[in-house]
Amino acid sequence: MASKFYEKILIATDGSEYTKNAVDYGIDIAKSTGAKLYAIYVIDTAAFASIPMDAAWESMYELLKQEGDLAIKYVTERAEAEGMEVEGNLIEGHPADEIIRYSEKNSISIIVMGTLGKSGLDRFLLGSVAEKIVRNSKIPVLVVRGTK
Repeated sequence: MASKFYEKILIATDGSEYTKNAVDYGIDIAKSTGAKLYAIYVIDTAAFASIPMDAAWESMYELLKQEGDLAIKYVTERAEAEGMEVEGNLIEGHPADEIIRYSEKNSISIIVMGTLGKSGLDRFLLGSVAEKIVRNSKIPVLVVRGTK
């Protein structure tokens, strides 16, 4: 049954265990509404802005890129197991800003995300990506608590 309410669903992932439940929710919603499914992983380059570009920086960047590729692959494999296709996107920048920007640019109907992997001291120091998106997005956001 196709729905005009959800035409494009974006699953924002950081590849952590906390986002796996959100991936399932996003796929289920897309499956039941006939929506097109997108997945996004943002390489947080802001964390490296003050570090000079050298071999260590490039090594860390490659690790983050690999993590992003695996996160998108996970979403793609889960969707394909349900007979759905996903357009995967690996983007650089500040995660909250880039997810919002991507969503607005691509006329996304709803953003589905987990609480993402940050917790404890990391969350206190960096702030919650999910919280920033909920506060600043003009597009509806479904935040799904992880099962870990």
